[in-house]
Amino acid sequence: MAGNSQRRGAVRKPGSKKGMVVGSGGQRRRGLEGRGPTPKAEDREHHPAGKRKAAAERQAAKTGRPVAGRRGDGAREAARSEVATAKVRAALGVGRDHELIAGRNPVTEAVRSGIPLAKVFLAGTLATDERVAEVVRTATALGTPLVEVTRGDLDRLTEGAVHQGVAIEVPPYAYRDVADLLARAERAGHPPLVVALDGVTDPHNLGAVLRSAGAFGADGVLVPERRSAGVTAAAWKVSAGAAARVPVARATNLVRALTELKEAGCFVVGLDGGGATTVGQLELATEPLVLVTGSEGKGLSRLVREACDVVASIPIAASVESLNAAVATGIALYEVARHRHQA
Repeated sequence: MAGNSQRRGAVRKPGSKKGMVVGSGGQRRRGLEGRGPTPKAEDREHHPAGKRKAAAERQAAKTGRPVAGRRGDGAREAARSEVATAKVRAALGVGRDHELIAGRNPVTEAVRSGIPLAKVFLAGTLATDERVAEVVRTATALGTPLVEVTRGDLDRLTEGAVHQGVAIEVPPYAYRDVADLLARAERAGHPPLVVALDGVTDPHNLGAVLRSAGAFGADGVLVPERRSAGVTAAAWKVSAGAAARVPVARATNLVRALTELKEAGCFVVGLDGGGATTVGQLELATEPLVLVTGSEGKGLSRLVREACDVVASIPIAASVESLNAAVATGIALYEVARHRHQA
């Protein structure tokens, strides 16, 4: 009978339970919460890797030598990827200094600009794409090898870039000498007009300068070897084909190259916002001329400015601090071309 105190088990033993508990007290919620990432083996005190690390630290404390670090998973994976890429490049015969352009639109634009081609890599069936067909026709006409590869190889070759099954290999640009620029002007029968870039490091700016140089009859562009943009695939594309027509010379020392040009009879005009004269009033425009443009941030360097015969400015609104290097060069070239046509 319920409640019979004589029955075994009918009386609750004192201390057998903690009393009534309302709710779970958050125990279920805490039980579902994660404990965070598992520590590395070497950071666990009782793990063999942790014991080895502690022993190495004790030994380092005795000898005074630092503990030799181990490469992490990310570093090992990067190293493996680099080795795999190098193997694919070697297997496909890609030159060490050669560039790769990947993706249907970038490849098509580069080929249309007249960029030199070493190889065209194709993965899969791309005959239905007109852009790829145009690239294949151009490469075939130039005698450029067409290489069929797997998408995996192309992934490695382009280091994970979005290649869309096509990539081109571009050889290094063949730079000229200052004498080549002067000789080009002599063959054309007009006073030399050379553009020199001082500290312009953006290849897009170099490409735009090449485009303006081609449009306004410049005989070439001069860039220093150090701290300057080179003729890369990006510069080729922005130049819209001008890089194939306008030679680029590279000088070990820009100031020395400007001195050589002055000795050859050229006047050196630097472009700077603080110039005493404007490019529209430049009396030297019809003479053998070198236009020097500095970087947008720092402008002309001190030694280059000292090498200039004249420093000219481009009038702009007071609300604008400066012009992009490529834009300033284009405006100056237009004014020089205008003066020469009027002469």
